[in-house]
Amino acid sequence: MTTPISQAGNEVHPEHPPVVPIPQEPFVPRRPLQRLVNLFPAGQFVRYLGVGLFNTAFGYSTFALTLFLLNHVVPQRLLYLTVIAASIISTPLNITVAYFGYKFLVFKTRGNYLTEWLKCFGVYGVGMLPGLLALSALTRLLQTLIHAHSPQLHAAVWELAAHLSGGPLAMVEHLSSGKAMAGYLAGALVQGFTTIFSFVGHKNVTFRAKKSA
Repeated sequence: MTTPISQAGNEVHPEHPPVVPIPQEPFVPRRPLQRLVNLFPAGQFVRYLGVGLFNTAFGYSTFALTLFLLNHVVPQRLLYLTVIAASIISTPLNITVAYFGYKFLVFKTRGNYLTEWLKCFGVYGVGMLPGLLALSALTRLLQTLIHAHSPQLHAAVWELAAHLSGGPLAMVEHLSSGKAMAGYLAGALVQGFTTIFSFVGHKNVTFRAKKSA
């Protein structure tokens, strides 16, 4: 195969120019999935999950401690209401601790402490009523399920209790009541869901960056 040469100079013009690959755009999910991805920037969401795990553990600990104390003065038959009281009492401290973690470690904003703190309460407050209703309903459901499987559950709990003493033993004995156990399990489930879904509210309300003019 011959290669034609330009008459005007020494340029070489191949009959079949080499194929140059065209850069392809990376796969980007579209429509609803894309909007969901945009809500969770990778680095920020990973930091949020780390702080969220701590907040979940801290929030659940204060809830469980409050519930434990209330269970000593409120009849077990009112547990579906006791869990609501425990949640309301422990919420202000939990929100404050969560706020400082998100501010300094996740969204890294400066100043506006009081405004952001109040917005943080607002974000949690919007979901508080549905959360309390879900907590009460879930407690009633778990009470029913635990009661149906109480023989097996009690056998497992007492097997564990045989290896404990002192405070841990007292806690296990308290949990061995099916009604009490339902409240702790329901609180853990609701606390976990609250941490995940509150991210959108904090990103778009509490710590929303001001647009430059």
